[in-house]
Amino acid sequence: MANPGPGNSITLRLEAPANFTATSELAAAAARTGAVVTGLDVVESHHSGMVVDLTCNTTGTDHADDVKTSLDALDGVVVRKVSDRTFLMHLGGKLEVVSREPIRNRDDLSRAYTPGVARVCMAIAENPADARALTVKRNTIAVVTDGSAVLGLGNIGPAAALPVMEGKAALFKQFADVDAWPVCLDTQDTEEIISIVKAIAPVYGGVNLEDIAAPRCFEIEARLRDELDIPVFHDDQHGTAIVTLAALTNALRVVDKKIEDVRIVVSGVGAAGNAIVQLLQAQGARNIIACGSTGAIHTGETYADPHRQELAKTTNPDGFSGSLAEAVVGSDVFIGVSAPDILTGDDIAAMADNAIVFAMANPVPEVDPVVASRTAAVVATGRSDFPNQINNVLAFPGVFRGLLDAGVSDIAAPMLVAAAQAIADRVEPDELNASYIIPSVFDPLVSVEVAEAIVKAAESHKE
Repeated sequence: MANPGPGNSITLRLEAPANFTATSELAAAAARTGAVVTGLDVVESHHSGMVVDLTCNTTGTDHADDVKTSLDALDGVVVRKVSDRTFLMHLGGKLEVVSREPIRNRDDLSRAYTPGVARVCMAIAENPADARALTVKRNTIAVVTDGSAVLGLGNIGPAAALPVMEGKAALFKQFADVDAWPVCLDTQDTEEIISIVKAIAPVYGGVNLEDIAAPRCFEIEARLRDELDIPVFHDDQHGTAIVTLAALTNALRVVDKKIEDVRIVVSGVGAAGNAIVQLLQAQGARNIIACGSTGAIHTGETYADPHRQELAKTTNPDGFSGSLAEAVVGSDVFIGVSAPDILTGDDIAAMADNAIVFAMANPVPEVDPVVASRTAAVVATGRSDFPNQINNVLAFPGVFRGLLDAGVSDIAAPMLVAAAQAIADRVEPDELNASYIIPSVFDPLVSVEVAEAIVKAAESHKE
């Protein structure tokens, strides 16, 4: 299913003969391997030859090797170097610290540091709440992980998780002007993580928990919410739930169904699945079947995991006890946050008329989106190379912008619902169709309107 994409883009520096057909021959050779050529630049040109940079999207390392071999085989062509553009972007990291106030002379130094800074320190000592106005706490959050559940890569540890956390911080800044910093912890002990985050909390106005494995993530989030006076948000849970609800709101509009009437099957009962179920229920969903790897969660089974116990009590009102494939038969909505290729086109065809399929496992969805689209009315994935990408970046920057602006520590369900509604409403009625149920991640108004919705909901919650 893998398609060439910008995440596997390479640039090859080539020596080629000096003739009019050389560049077209280079492009053709790369294309024959299935690569998508995105750039062709002549770097040097001499009477005897030229140097060319050819940039193309591939499917991965093996494909990149195929491209190199194909070009090397051309008469008179030498591949000098192959550069992975993703690795080049990450050289030296993606973040830097930039001072908001220039220090140009002794007067500036006296105010920014000693002796003037002592007066600000004493003001905060006398009134700790002033730290929010007089320090980076006002606009800074910690992106905290233990590296135990990174993307679809699993437990790869804190150092390997750092590029993801850097990327998350960059998105916070880009989309909502929130300053964020990666905090990758070299421990996977629940109590130690809670203790460390509490100890560093004075610097930050909020905490974004990221890529922490279930079920530990549930306790860590719950404890930190209880024990800190700043907002704590687990994006893998609540960010995913917000964008899923937003997309489902619009998908139901497309097929003219109501959330309280549809039968919804959720595949995956980890952090994301649990949060999705809870938020859909908060919005009025009544008939949800949550499925784990062994089938539907139901009251006839005994579960050691307290979260599965709760799902058994609050979902599956008809007591269905079959497999995932059996659960989707006649269902209106499938939402997958689980594993690749666990459903077939026949399974999707067995769903109700005008079915909605959200296959969000990454990078390989639960069902081939092209196959699913043959019978389902609306199909969405977590990928950028298909329509309807359900991406958390639509939610978390605006959510934290709103939380920081509102100055609240508690995150209530109505705030999450309000954020989802704001995202859904960015798609105008005359724009809405089966291939456009969710706004672009680059829509500059998404984070603005999500933040406004959070502030408004927070004010209502205070009342």
